[in-house]
Amino acid sequence: VMKNELIIKKCLKCGALFEVINDCKCDECQIKCCDEPVRELIPNSIDASFEKHVPTYEIINDEIYVKVNHVMEDDHFIMWIALVNEKVTEKVKLLVNEPAECKFKYIKGSKLYAYCNKHGLWTCDVK
Repeated sequence: VMKNELIIKKCLKCGALFEVINDCKCDECQIKCCDEPVRELIPNSIDASFEKHVPTYEIINDEIYVKVNHVMEDDHFIMWIALVNEKVTEKVKLLVNEPAECKFKYIKGSKLYAYCNKHGLWTCDVK
Protein backbone atom coordinates (compact mmCIF):
# COMPACT_ATOMS: atom_id res chain seq x y z
CA VAL A 1 0.00 0.00 0.00
CA MET A 2 1.34 3.39 -0.93
CA LYS A 3 1.72 5.73 2.02
CA ASN A 4 -1.15 8.09 1.16
CA GLU A 5 -3.36 5.67 -0.72
CA LEU A 6 -6.96 4.95 0.18
CA ILE A 7 -8.18 1.75 -1.48
CA ILE A 8 -11.95 1.74 -1.91
CA LYS A 9 -13.76 -1.08 -3.68
CA LYS A 10 -17.41 -1.14 -4.71
CA CYS A 11 -19.93 -3.87 -5.48
CA LEU A 12 -21.43 -3.02 -8.87
CA LYS A 13 -24.65 -4.91 -8.01
CA CYS A 14 -25.68 -3.51 -4.61
CA GLY A 15 -23.38 -0.47 -4.27
CA ALA A 16 -21.67 -1.62 -1.06
CA LEU A 17 -18.33 0.13 -0.41
CA PHE A 18 -15.26 -1.52 1.13
CA GLU A 19 -12.19 0.24 2.51
CA VAL A 20 -9.25 -2.11 2.01
CA ILE A 21 -6.52 -1.96 4.65
CA ASN A 22 -4.15 -4.46 2.98
CA ASP A 23 -5.21 -5.84 -0.40
CA CYS A 24 -4.68 -9.44 -1.49
CA LYS A 25 -2.53 -9.89 -4.60
CA CYS A 26 -3.78 -13.41 -5.47
CA ASP A 27 -5.79 -13.91 -8.68
CA GLU A 28 -8.22 -16.41 -7.19
CA CYS A 29 -9.30 -14.88 -3.88
CA GLN A 30 -10.60 -11.37 -4.57
CA ILE A 31 -13.04 -9.68 -2.20
CA LYS A 32 -16.55 -10.60 -3.34
CA CYS A 33 -20.04 -9.22 -2.75
CA CYS A 34 -23.26 -10.48 -4.36
CA ASP A 35 -21.15 -13.42 -5.66
CA GLU A 36 -19.02 -11.11 -7.82
CA PRO A 37 -15.57 -9.56 -7.30
CA VAL A 38 -15.79 -5.95 -6.10
CA ARG A 39 -14.14 -3.30 -8.28
CA GLU A 40 -11.43 -0.90 -7.10
CA LEU A 41 -12.41 2.73 -7.56
CA ILE A 42 -9.78 4.82 -9.37
CA PRO A 43 -9.82 8.43 -8.08
CA ASN A 44 -10.57 11.26 -10.54
CA SER A 45 -11.42 8.80 -13.33
CA ILE A 46 -15.18 9.26 -13.81
CA ASP A 47 -16.33 11.56 -16.60
CA ALA A 48 -17.74 14.27 -14.34
CA SER A 49 -16.89 17.83 -13.37
CA PHE A 50 -13.52 18.07 -11.57
CA GLU A 51 -14.39 21.41 -9.97
CA LYS A 52 -17.54 19.93 -8.39
CA HIS A 53 -15.82 16.84 -6.99
CA VAL A 54 -12.13 17.38 -6.19
CA PRO A 55 -11.65 18.61 -2.62
CA THR A 56 -10.18 22.07 -2.14
CA TYR A 57 -8.58 23.26 1.07
CA GLU A 58 -7.29 26.19 3.05
CA ILE A 59 -4.66 25.88 5.76
CA ILE A 60 -5.25 28.02 8.86
CA ASN A 61 -2.70 27.60 11.66
CA ASP A 62 -2.47 23.84 12.27
CA GLU A 63 -5.82 22.94 10.69
CA ILE A 64 -6.90 22.24 7.15
CA TYR A 65 -10.39 23.39 6.13
CA VAL A 66 -11.68 21.18 3.32
CA LYS A 67 -14.59 21.91 0.95
CA VAL A 68 -16.13 20.21 -2.04
CA ASN A 69 -18.13 22.54 -4.31
CA HIS A 70 -20.94 20.01 -4.76
CA VAL A 71 -24.71 19.76 -4.32
CA MET A 72 -25.86 17.98 -1.15
CA GLU A 73 -29.27 16.72 -2.26
CA ASP A 74 -31.09 13.53 -1.23
CA ASP A 75 -30.16 11.66 -4.41
CA HIS A 76 -26.76 13.27 -5.20
CA PHE A 77 -24.23 14.20 -2.54
CA ILE A 78 -20.70 13.84 -1.15
CA MET A 79 -20.89 10.96 1.36
CA TRP A 80 -17.56 11.57 3.10
CA ILE A 81 -14.24 13.39 2.99
CA ALA A 82 -11.01 11.75 4.18
CA LEU A 83 -7.47 12.84 4.97
CA VAL A 84 -4.86 10.10 4.46
CA ASN A 85 -1.13 9.86 5.12
CA GLU A 86 1.27 7.12 6.17
CA LYS A 87 0.14 7.28 9.82
CA VAL A 88 -3.45 8.51 9.74
CA THR A 89 -6.68 7.81 7.86
CA GLU A 90 -9.37 10.15 9.09
CA LYS A 91 -12.84 10.23 7.54
CA VAL A 92 -15.76 12.60 8.12
CA LYS A 93 -19.24 11.49 7.07
CA LEU A 94 -21.34 14.28 5.63
CA LEU A 95 -25.07 14.92 5.89
CA VAL A 96 -27.47 15.75 3.07
CA ASN A 97 -28.61 19.41 3.04
CA GLU A 98 -25.44 20.53 4.86
CA PRO A 99 -22.32 21.93 3.18
CA ALA A 100 -19.73 19.43 1.94
CA GLU A 101 -16.98 20.68 4.24
CA CYS A 102 -14.97 19.64 7.28
CA LYS A 103 -11.66 20.23 9.00
CA PHE A 104 -8.69 18.09 9.96
CA LYS A 105 -5.36 18.64 11.66
CA TYR A 106 -2.99 19.88 8.94
CA ILE A 107 -0.43 17.25 7.97
CA LYS A 108 1.77 18.34 5.07
CA GLY A 109 2.06 15.76 2.30
CA SER A 110 -1.29 14.11 3.03
CA LYS A 111 -3.95 13.32 0.46
CA LEU A 112 -7.58 14.37 0.57
CA TYR A 113 -10.36 12.16 -0.78
CA ALA A 114 -14.05 12.85 -1.40
CA TYR A 115 -16.67 10.28 -2.34
CA CYS A 116 -19.72 11.25 -4.44
CA ASN A 117 -22.59 8.75 -4.35
CA LYS A 118 -23.03 9.09 -8.14
CA HIS A 119 -19.56 9.94 -9.46
CA GLY A 120 -17.21 7.98 -7.20
CA LEU A 121 -13.86 8.81 -5.68
CA TRP A 122 -11.92 12.07 -6.06
CA THR A 123 -8.58 13.16 -4.60
CA CYS A 124 -5.97 15.90 -4.34
CA ASP A 125 -2.58 16.27 -2.66
CA VAL A 126 -2.05 18.52 0.36
CA LYS A 127 0.98 20.77 -0.15
